[in-house]
Amino acid sequence: MRVTEIFHSIQGESSYAGQTCVFVRLTGCPLRCIWCDTDYAFYGGHESSIDEALAKVHTYGCRLVEVTGGEPLAQPESLPLMARLCNAGYTVLLETSGAVDIAPVDPRVHIILDVKCPGSGMTNRMHWPNLSKLTAKDEAKFVLADRADYDWAREILAEHDIAGRCTILFSPVFGSLDVRQLAEWILTDRLPVRFQLQMHKHIWAPDMRGV
Repeated sequence: MRVTEIFHSIQGESSYAGQTCVFVRLTGCPLRCIWCDTDYAFYGGHESSIDEALAKVHTYGCRLVEVTGGEPLAQPESLPLMARLCNAGYTVLLETSGAVDIAPVDPRVHIILDVKCPGSGMTNRMHWPNLSKLTAKDEAKFVLADRADYDWAREILAEHDIAGRCTILFSPVFGSLDVRQLAEWILTDRLPVRFQLQMHKHIWAPDMRGV
């Protein structure tokens, strides 16, 4: 498989935000979100076996691991990688775009599914059956660029009835949507969602890699 980077950092998003975490960032993505902040992972990277990746993860002595990208599920090798991480006793998170079927993912993996709002420019690439496969251990993330994205996300929550099945994350596009504004919309509508910021971008420079 092709790997862009493996690094140890603070988990900046999801219900695991604030915890130390090892990130395995795989190379390549079939999507081109307008606000993407990891486009450096579209190309390049280096060849790695699953054994080599596991050995690198083990050096950090951290039991929380996130497999991310790019789009990790674009590489079939991501599936046995996650299974072997689970076998080794790690808590495994998968950050996926929602454009690729999650059915083959090991059921022990905690899926963080990025539901592509209109502001991303990639809504038409969503694999909508994924939403029905989310369970209580999983999370659905909506990255919101503006009020139109917020209203759209609210409709998706009602249409697919996912708020009762898994954690829902509402996150503003960094530097685009005012964080207080989003918080007030959520409070006004009493939405059953978790408001989140990209914590790592407040700790380090927003464009810094390997964090």
